[in-house]
Amino acid sequence: MESLGLPVIVVDVLFFMAILFICAVGLGALTILILYIIDITQTKHAVRRNFPVLGRGRYWMEHLGVFFRQYFFAMDREEMPFNREQRSYVYRAAKGVDTTLAFGSTRDLRQTGTIMFANSAFPSLREDAVATSEVEIGPYARTPYRTRSLFNVSGMSYGALSGVAIKSLSRGAAAAGAWMNTGEGGLSPFHLEGGCDIVFQIGTAKYGVRDEDGNLSDEKLKELADIERVRMFEIKLSQGAKPGKGGILQGVKVTEEISEIRGIPVGTDSISPNRHKDIKTPQDLLDMVHRIREVTGKPVGFKAVMGGFEWLEEMCEEIHKRGIESAPDFITIDSSDGGTGAAPMSLMDYMGIPIWESLPSTVNLLRGYNLKDRIKVVSSGKLITPADVAWALCMGADFVTSARGFMFSIGCIQALQCNKNTCPTGITTHDKKLQRGLDPEDKWRRAQRYIEHVVYEVGVIAHSCGVREPRELERKHGLIVCSEGRPHPVSDMYPDVEVGSRLRQQAAE
Repeated sequence: MESLGLPVIVVDVLFFMAILFICAVGLGALTILILYIIDITQTKHAVRRNFPVLGRGRYWMEHLGVFFRQYFFAMDREEMPFNREQRSYVYRAAKGVDTTLAFGSTRDLRQTGTIMFANSAFPSLREDAVATSEVEIGPYARTPYRTRSLFNVSGMSYGALSGVAIKSLSRGAAAAGAWMNTGEGGLSPFHLEGGCDIVFQIGTAKYGVRDEDGNLSDEKLKELADIERVRMFEIKLSQGAKPGKGGILQGVKVTEEISEIRGIPVGTDSISPNRHKDIKTPQDLLDMVHRIREVTGKPVGFKAVMGGFEWLEEMCEEIHKRGIESAPDFITIDSSDGGTGAAPMSLMDYMGIPIWESLPSTVNLLRGYNLKDRIKVVSSGKLITPADVAWALCMGADFVTSARGFMFSIGCIQALQCNKNTCPTGITTHDKKLQRGLDPEDKWRRAQRYIEHVVYEVGVIAHSCGVREPRELERKHGLIVCSEGRPHPVSDMYPDVEVGSRLRQQAAE
């Protein structure tokens, strides 16, 4: 070798690399042989049995296809559950960058169900505009809740979301003057740390307000009511992605802290009952509303996905028998558009009525029983843009809440890993390494800007329609494209019901 002019050390390195290469080839061949034997002898996967080793590529490509479609192949308005254009709006609004577009809309304005707004020939000028009106919730509670907030953070439990995410959303909501719903997982320190107004949700498992036997505890209700920031209580009957089934939190997400808050063993699946055991009828629901309101002194409402409306009619009739003060202070209407970290496909895809049908129908029913002023309506379910919020206000909602919109605002990339504790953005995982990427000092400002931007642009829509502020929007201001491709006034599709008409009809009968 020295005759070739190569130093001894170079020869040794080349020899060592050759040995490594031979070992790597041998190890690779051994690995392939082992995989070949495993594949050809197993009986669960036909593709792997018929095409050993090579058949494994199918599953790998199938997994990667989810991400390739999102980034390379899906059009801007094609994806589900949220398309790229919707997500991009939230990202831009949350970051405080320009949200204007150029060269015209890419939205298909002929598609059935497309929402539009009827602009006024004489829109409201800046000097005509007024501040968003204040709404009182719970006039018969000892401590009513008064707020101007339009757009709020929907129920997302600590457990489903990481503590860092909850803290970021809480602080952002406080800065923007919005409320935050705890979700059914109970009140955590992260909810309170940001200083926002809190709506405490009582799920079917009654986490955070249950006694040792799992029943509702008046003592724990009083403890929560003593916290000034806890403004209201919400009884969750059902949620959008899985009506008829309780909450699901995989055991891998049940940490010691979550175990203590919920009162369940560490590492075990948290499966809530599919309904409250002590609420079997509309009468039971009103009894529960009354009990919680009496114990806490604060407004109490409920959240439900609308499927049929017979039970709601029965409840309205019972309210008039008992007295107007017996009514729930608000109803949160979720729908089949709702989302969650874990739900059976049979429920997520097929159960419940979409929000564009359930919201106007519920509002009409309440108006017919002359209860709309008494019972405030909160709309939830895939409403993340200013147009979504403005549409809900046109339909009669008093407030709008969003969950996934706020997840996008703090960095969610729709990786669809919410149920696996592997969320790459740290939002829905309790893996500290993944949470490290979520900086609450940056993310709370994004949540704040998102709220403020949505509220501002809802105001822009309202002024373009010729009203002074968003809560003056009515159904006549909305348009919806019908099957023939032409837009029709929403008031034709869902005409307003005359106040008290159901009561007068019953009296006549």
